[in-house]
Amino acid sequence: MKDIMSGPQPGPVVVGVDGSQRARTAALWAADEAVRRGRSLRLVHATDTDGREAFLNENDVLRISGEGRELLDDTAAAVAKRHRGLLVTTELSHSAPAVSLHAAVPGDGVLVVGHRGLGGFDPLLLGSVGPKVAAGADTAVIVVRGAADAVETNTVLVAIRDEHDLVRARHAARAADARKSALRILHVWNVLQSVGNVVTMLDGTDELARGRMGSVTAVADLIREEFRELTVHLDAESSFSVAAVLIEASHQADLLVMGGRRSPGYIGPTLGRATHTLIHHAHCPVELVPRHLSRFGSTS
Repeated sequence: MKDIMSGPQPGPVVVGVDGSQRARTAALWAADEAVRRGRSLRLVHATDTDGREAFLNENDVLRISGEGRELLDDTAAAVAKRHRGLLVTTELSHSAPAVSLHAAVPGDGVLVVGHRGLGGFDPLLLGSVGPKVAAGADTAVIVVRGAADAVETNTVLVAIRDEHDLVRARHAARAADARKSALRILHVWNVLQSVGNVVTMLDGTDELARGRMGSVTAVADLIREEFRELTVHLDAESSFSVAAVLIEASHQADLLVMGGRRSPGYIGPTLGRATHTLIHHAHCPVELVPRHLSRFGSTS
């Protein structure tokens, strides 16, 4: 196992724990990922007692905090049993879950959440907290989905639209390299998104498709040149539903990398429709990469 205790270190993998089995699974998955990426692990539990001061007395706060510390210690022990050489730190926050997680992860860190939780993180990713965590993060966010005992496919899947997604492709290539896996670059061309819903405008779709594929092929060529030992596959599909194609493709991936939020111009941080669908229905963990990220943490 790579020694993460020596030399300058990239930001940690930060994971929220709340006592649910889903969060426990996410924490153990995050530990595995921290080892793969050569990072430390930070476990965070949010009690949200600051936001409930009017309804809690001092004994309540002490009890909730004590339970949180026990949960963190128990999870840290489980991680230590699984990865003895992994540096693990814990953090008990009295703030709300989304605030706690955003504050706990540095700019070059990676944030991991389970796709459903309870208690301080309820209802993580199926209610208001999860999308807020994912859409508001300035760092990469991984939503742990799929079966805990899923058979590895040795493939990282990345969804790209054009040359502007080269940053995301590089991020996915580094993830694949860390896993010693192949990289599958998938471009899904949505005809209606490209030319609108007017049927009479469909005459020029072949030319639009050729232009898009030229950009995507250029991205794949650059990745192959930069990561010479990485096996890179390039695929393209057309569909009226980008999300449906990616959900199906996620059956054959260990990690799906895609955009983390909509482009500037929307009021407040939001997730795109395809992204929102994937974090609910993908068959493997989904990593959301903000467009501004230019590297895999602080290391290449």
